[in-house]
Amino acid sequence: MNNEIKPQNIVDMVSYQEGSVVSRTIIKKETGTVTLFAFDKGQALSEHTAPFDAMVHIVDGKAEVSITGNPIVLENGGMVVMPANEPHALKALEKFKMVLTMVKS
Repeated sequence: MNNEIKPQNIVDMVSYQEGSVVSRTIIKKETGTVTLFAFDKGQALSEHTAPFDAMVHIVDGKAEVSITGNPIVLENGGMVVMPANEPHALKALEKFKMVLTMVKS
């Protein structure tokens, strides 16, 4: 086993910043990405679409994910798949951290 490979706590890999959304790319490949985000309370991503399926997994806090106008509240441990080409948006109901996994194939 590679000496540099060691387990990490994903929640600790990105910190909250007041009034901001912070992101950290964990994996970036042609076939997809895994990105960790930290949203301060009240922060949001406006409605948009993506050409690929994406999974949102909340690892801390509480968020509202809207897919095609349908709001879904997710809390720590909750997840949802956002289908390709469907409009979606995210809003921090409280501070939250999420893993966004986008599959490009």
